[in-house]
Amino acid sequence: MFKKILIANRGEIALRVIRACQHLGIKTVAVYSEADRDSLHVRFADEDVCIGPPLAMESYLDPKRIIAAAEVTNADAIHPGYGFLAENAEFAEICEECSLTFIGPSGQMIRQMGAKARAKELMRDAGVPTIPGSDGLVRDLDHAQELAGQIGFPILVKASAGGGGRGMRIAKTPEEFETAFNMARTEAEAAFHDDSLYLERVIVNSHHVEVQILGDNFGNIIHLGERDCTVQRRHQKLLEESPSPIVGDDLRKRMGEAAILGARSVGYRGAGTVEFLVNDRGDYYFMEMNTRIQVEHPVTEELTGIDIVTEQIKIASGEKMDLTQSDIKFRGHVIECRINAEDPEKGFRPTAGQITSFHQPGGHGVRVDTHAYARYHIPPFYDSMIGKLIVKGDDRQQAIIKTLTALDEFIIEGVPTTIDFHKLILTHPDFVSGKFSTAFIEENLREEAGLPSLEKQESGVEK
Repeated sequence: MFKKILIANRGEIALRVIRACQHLGIKTVAVYSEADRDSLHVRFADEDVCIGPPLAMESYLDPKRIIAAAEVTNADAIHPGYGFLAENAEFAEICEECSLTFIGPSGQMIRQMGAKARAKELMRDAGVPTIPGSDGLVRDLDHAQELAGQIGFPILVKASAGGGGRGMRIAKTPEEFETAFNMARTEAEAAFHDDSLYLERVIVNSHHVEVQILGDNFGNIIHLGERDCTVQRRHQKLLEESPSPIVGDDLRKRMGEAAILGARSVGYRGAGTVEFLVNDRGDYYFMEMNTRIQVEHPVTEELTGIDIVTEQIKIASGEKMDLTQSDIKFRGHVIECRINAEDPEKGFRPTAGQITSFHQPGGHGVRVDTHAYARYHIPPFYDSMIGKLIVKGDDRQQAIIKTLTALDEFIIEGVPTTIDFHKLILTHPDFVSGKFSTAFIEENLREEAGLPSLEKQESGVEK
């Protein structure tokens, strides 16, 4: 087992990894930018190193600074968390070259799954159902238009190197395609320095369902069930739950087996998720694979009682998993709300500033993962998420009621947050009934989400 782990991240995920390390008896090193000097992950780590100015490119996204911090503190492993360098194949390989264990899959696996078009090919070859679309990357606009006509509309233009909803545009008709293609390409180049694109047919009335997997170095791979991530705005997840309201035992078994099949085909190691779109008939299609711990991993931890981060660390250290598929039991229902410092009425505009008052909820089955506290100053340089509320009930109805109670108890003053918007979601009849899709926010809470009216969109005032 490792003696000391450096956490190459910040915020609540850095705290989450520190706790797992403490339970395993492992010393920790926190890295931080000048903007995060007062962050809790710095306070609770055994050691800390300032790695640069506030801008992420000069601190959390600079491999040289992070490697130097690991070497000067004699760390023997690096946990990347999520975001930043977590899915950077080159960084994973640099760690290995410097005799540091990267707690995650190999650089080759990250590279294979990070190229979305290539990942789709690999999954299709492995026998995993995939969304109808282009056979690999499109060459140019003319090629894309030709393929779009064959695939059929509505169609989704996607960045091959994409993530977090960036580099994705929907064209409902052939007339909209050129604009969608050019916007996706421009955004992909700006976000990923890679403007390669591929096409997929839009699966109407779909749920976004991901399957959590764990794989060790001995060929053992298991799944920990699914998480429903359907409630989104602009392809950014807002609320997750498990079990999915549309997934029964048979579909769960088939999707789990498909996820394991896909992971096994690339020799996957570590924690990851295989993401699917599921239509209202129960057909499921591979979307992508995330080769890291997910923001929403606590949902599965609470449902199964398995500490995913601890398992991730043990696997990276070379230990054989002592879990088998028959050990995995699902109990109750879990909902997670992402608490962001954003103003929903202004299109979820992120807001930096000082939290003047902070009180987190408690009670049986209530968990809060956060790095925020009263008088904490939210810096403007990073993601706006300041916490996650995770609530477990005996069933979905009880989980909804308990989550609403917890949201009422959650007090954050000084900056706008998404707390009240989550209450709108949880009390909407379509959500309560489980009859919703990835278009739920746009169809039901458009005004509350600061989105333009459908009339404006259709008239061309807002595209």
